[in-house]
Amino acid sequence: MREGNLDAPTRHPLDWRNPEFYDGARIDHEMERVFDICHGCRRCVSLCNAFPTLFDLIDEGKTGELDGVDKRDFQKVVNQCYLCDVCYMTKCPYVPPHPWNVDFPHLMLRAKAANFKAGKVRRADRILSSTDALGKLAGIPVVVEIANAATRSPALRKSMQAVLHVHPEARLPEYHADRFRDGARPGIAHPTRNGTNSPGKVAIFSTCFVNYNDPGVGRDLVQVLEHNEIPYVFAQQEVCCGMPKLEVGDLESVEKLKAINVPQLAALAREGYAILAPIPSCTLMFKQELPLMFPDDAEVRAVEAAMFDPFEYLVARFKDGLLRTDFKQGLGRVSYHIPCHLRVQNVGQKTREALQLIPDTEVTTVERCSGHAGTWGVKQEFFEVAMKIGRPVFRQMAGANPDWISSDCSLAGMHIEQGIARHPPPAPKAESADAPPAATKAARKAHPLTLLRIAYGL
Repeated sequence: MREGNLDAPTRHPLDWRNPEFYDGARIDHEMERVFDICHGCRRCVSLCNAFPTLFDLIDEGKTGELDGVDKRDFQKVVNQCYLCDVCYMTKCPYVPPHPWNVDFPHLMLRAKAANFKAGKVRRADRILSSTDALGKLAGIPVVVEIANAATRSPALRKSMQAVLHVHPEARLPEYHADRFRDGARPGIAHPTRNGTNSPGKVAIFSTCFVNYNDPGVGRDLVQVLEHNEIPYVFAQQEVCCGMPKLEVGDLESVEKLKAINVPQLAALAREGYAILAPIPSCTLMFKQELPLMFPDDAEVRAVEAAMFDPFEYLVARFKDGLLRTDFKQGLGRVSYHIPCHLRVQNVGQKTREALQLIPDTEVTTVERCSGHAGTWGVKQEFFEVAMKIGRPVFRQMAGANPDWISSDCSLAGMHIEQGIARHPPPAPKAESADAPPAATKAARKAHPLTLLRIAYGL
């Protein structure tokens, strides 16, 4: 048997309807097999806290091998995995088609799904994963003021910690009463100009976060599309993509959400629309996770083929000679972070490519996990670990003395901003021995779509 693997990784469908998928003894047996392979390799130790947790259990055990670890402690590894997929897509040499067939993230998902089916997932985690319900409630005009005040009140954050297990220091996004989809209307009926690499019309999947928490990002996307004379529409109805439910192992809820979203999006895909989702996790859900859960569903496959990250689409338009480059304003220095769920889509650094089209703009790219990982990084038991994972990112993002810090994942951007404030960089060196110390800039945080809109002068 060969050592390692130089072939492109492939993925097996998720056999989640099979009763054996949830069998505890079978899961333990597979974790034992995979964990022993990981123990002999250890390439992924720097990616997240799942692997250090596993290796500490082994190294501190009676034998120094996996047989010295109590199988009940395997759950400690499962709890540290937030399904970023980076180990599978960028590090592990034993993923399929290697005969050892290691898929660490989907093994962790299997264990999480078994936990959920057995009723072992906390009520607080089920609530936090219900993004539509939270957004609709918190976005009510009177309630929104109370909800946002609660996130800023130390006393109320203590109550939130007790009820939802959210760390009192974790920065939380605000809710908006003026939801993005409330004002969503089809764009101007510009002529459809199809390119070799890009369809000439767009359907926007708003996402829960943009709809309820950051509607400005959605409006920036709309302005960029309008400026480039790209006609756009919205699906008539939209619910959560299902990623938060996937992350807690609630696969039946994922199926229910898919039953609402996919038929509408598939109809748009068949009409020739490119589907854009401004949150990487949502794009990944439609590109990867749903196709792996429903491999024989033609509508899921149609949506997968039509789904684009916004900058993947805009760079394709540029290659087709159909993207306007009449930028009015340079951005200066931009520290740009690539989220894990964008990296594993294997489309390349399209956001960086687009930002580098802007004159008088210098982009520093950071390609490492920020540590936030959806709701995982705000929970009381994981927040400090999330801050520890993110420290190299905080240092690199601030080290370029940027004018802007930016990430395609709004939550990662917020986490990075908090991390830089917690661990401020040293002051820049003076230009000469006699000169006073150089001043450190107070970088502003903005989504890349916002930066593109600013550069266009819109």
